[in-house]
Amino acid sequence: METINLEEVSIGQIVANDFRTASVFKNNRIDFCCGGKKSLADTCQELEIDQQKVEVELAAVSLTPPNPGQDFRSWRPGFLCDYIVNTHHRYVLQTLPDLAQYTQKIASVHGGHHPELLEVASLFAKINEELLQHLKKEEEVLFPAIKQAITDNNSESKALIVSEINRMVGEHDFAGGAMDRINQITDHYNLPEDSCGTYQVAFKLLEQFEDDLHIHVHLENNILYPAALKLAN
Repeated sequence: METINLEEVSIGQIVANDFRTASVFKNNRIDFCCGGKKSLADTCQELEIDQQKVEVELAAVSLTPPNPGQDFRSWRPGFLCDYIVNTHHRYVLQTLPDLAQYTQKIASVHGGHHPELLEVASLFAKINEELLQHLKKEEEVLFPAIKQAITDNNSESKALIVSEINRMVGEHDFAGGAMDRINQITDHYNLPEDSCGTYQVAFKLLEQFEDDLHIHVHLENNILYPAALKLAN
C-alpha cells in the first residue's frame, strides 16, 4: 500500500488505499462509503470525534500484516464486478426477505412501546424495494457495459457507464442514509429489556446488513465506479 497524506485525501480514498483502515472507521462510527467523499478532518469535526485518536488508530492498524486478498484497487474492473455480484449482491438477495419480514413483525408486536420500530419497518421496506431494482440494473446494464467497454472500447457502452453511475450513486446515498437513520433511532441496535427472540434476530441481522452495505457501496463508489469512469473517458 502506498503512503498517503491523511489531510489531502477523502475517507473513501483512505480505505481504498488500505482496506485495513475500514475497521477503524467502523469502530468510530464513521461512514466510509456514502460519506467517503469527506476528509477525515471535516468528518471528525462534524461528528465531534477526536481526530488525533483516529489518526493514532489508523497508524496502528497499518502495522498489522496486510491481506493480499483485500487489495481491491489492484483488481481488474470486470473481476471486481463479478466479485460484487457473487459476494455482496448474493448476500443482499438472501437477506432482504428475512429482514423485511422481521422488521414488519417486530413493528406490529412491539411498535406500541417502541414507536421507532414503525419507522424502521417503513425505512427497510423502501430499502428492500430500491435495492432489488438497483442490483438488477447493475447486473443487467452497468456491469455488462463495463465489461463491453473493456473488450472493444465501445462508445455506446461508455455513454451507458456514465449515465448509469450518475444515477446509481444517488441510489447508494438513499440506501446508506436510510440505514444510518435506522442505526440512529435504534441507538446503534441496542436491545431493550423486553425484546423477544425475533427482535434480537432482527437487530443482529440489521447490524450485519449495514456492515455489508458499507463494504459493498465502498467497493463501488470508491473503487469500481472511478475505474469505470476512467474507462469511459
